[in-house]
Amino acid sequence: MTRKTPNSDPSRRPNRPNGRPAGRPMGKPRPSTGPKPVDAAPVDPTKGERIAKVLARAGVASRREAEKLILEGKVSVNGSVIDSPALNVTGKDRIAVDGKPLDAPEPARLWLYHKPTGLVTTNKDEKGRETIYDKLPEELPRVMSVGRLDLNSEGLLLLTNDGALKRKLELPSTGWLRKYRVRVKGTVEDKTLEPLRQGITVEGESFQPMVVNFDRQQGANAWVTVGLREGKNREIRRAMSAIGLTVNRLIRISYGPFQLGQLKSGEVQEIRGRVLRDQLGMPAEEEQTPAKPGPKVQRRRRKPS
Repeated sequence: MTRKTPNSDPSRRPNRPNGRPAGRPMGKPRPSTGPKPVDAAPVDPTKGERIAKVLARAGVASRREAEKLILEGKVSVNGSVIDSPALNVTGKDRIAVDGKPLDAPEPARLWLYHKPTGLVTTNKDEKGRETIYDKLPEELPRVMSVGRLDLNSEGLLLLTNDGALKRKLELPSTGWLRKYRVRVKGTVEDKTLEPLRQGITVEGESFQPMVVNFDRQQGANAWVTVGLREGKNREIRRAMSAIGLTVNRLIRISYGPFQLGQLKSGEVQEIRGRVLRDQLGMPAEEEQTPAKPGPKVQRRRRKPS
């Protein structure tokens, strides 16, 4: 699917002029040296696309974050600040965010990321903990995560530069199975896991039936493979706790057709455009500039203090 190439030591790379790391989360516009927006014809609200969708596809932010930027008065169309996301725009309209013209939208791209433990999957953490965006390689553009893995979970996390693709992959209607290797403390028999296969309610919240297989007992622990088609908060940990088992390691090994494989902790690997077409059924206009086959790249190393 992809090829490997050697990676230089990220700790030797110079900082970018703005001092911010690459691979940073969506939410702020890309710097641009182009001219500021100029007056143009008024927007016809009956044509075009919703502006939040256009901003998301251009890589400014997710659609929800784009709506927030609009409500904060940071978005202008044809030289006028707008205050409602209920606006359609066309390719003729001049859009700017924080006074900077909107870049042309990039083709949708997708990456596999082996998330290590100890990182939160969020743009900013109110507790000051490190996020995945603090550790992503500098080569990455602005990206968003498809779903989340909690602080103590590891394994496959999909990243994309496209808000529409993110939403598509997160929808339960895709029917994609997400598989996890789970280590639990305690002695497990196959019948112990039967409540999870039938569907279980934990603290008033119902979980759909899971695909659960007992793999092996390993001393005081046991390994189990779990498959989900939904992604509720800490679902596996809570469900295991409800049947008397404590999860002490959780690794996502696949998300639909995409596999963690031999990707090492902290590495990122881009998916080929052809695979996106075959697996996701992308329309022809999104295939005109296919994603380049991406090498595996190491996570950024912490610079010595």
